[in-house]
Amino acid sequence: MAFSGNDNKKWKFSKPKKEFKEELLAIDRVTRVTSWGRQLRFRAVMVIWDGNGKVALWTWKSWEVVDAIAKAISDAKKNLTEVTIKDGTVPYNVEAKYKAAKIMVHPASEGTWIIAGWAARKVLTVAWYQDVLAKRYGSSNMINNARATIKALSSFKKI
Repeated sequence: MAFSGNDNKKWKFSKPKKEFKEELLAIDRVTRVTSWGRQLRFRAVMVIWDGNGKVALWTWKSWEVVDAIAKAISDAKKNLTEVTIKDGTVPYNVEAKYKAAKIMVHPASEGTWIIAGWAARKVLTVAWYQDVLAKRYGSSNMINNARATIKALSSFKKI
């Protein structure tokens, strides 16, 4: 029997819908030197958003990249932080500090899009903001800047 193009409908597969929007911030090779040699592992940094105004950032290390990503996502689901969105932007100016990283987040007019540093832009994009201005100070550490951004976004009072 020859293959026909209509057999494609019979075996149609679709990807399952994800309950969270996931964004990979970084995958890093982490090496620990011990007396019996080097131990190579991978660290995954993930940001997730549930679609209802909750965001989480989590890191995890594992011997395999896929395992590190899966564990980071599963632990991030347990540690969601609520953020406030008003007309696609933040309600008002806010500053936050996490360790040495400082960030200022400002509302922007419609059509400005997200103007921010790399880690802050990833977090703001995942959290579904559309028009935001952000400036980071102090640290160039990607994880601390992302955590400072989440801290700033979660500091808004309920309006």
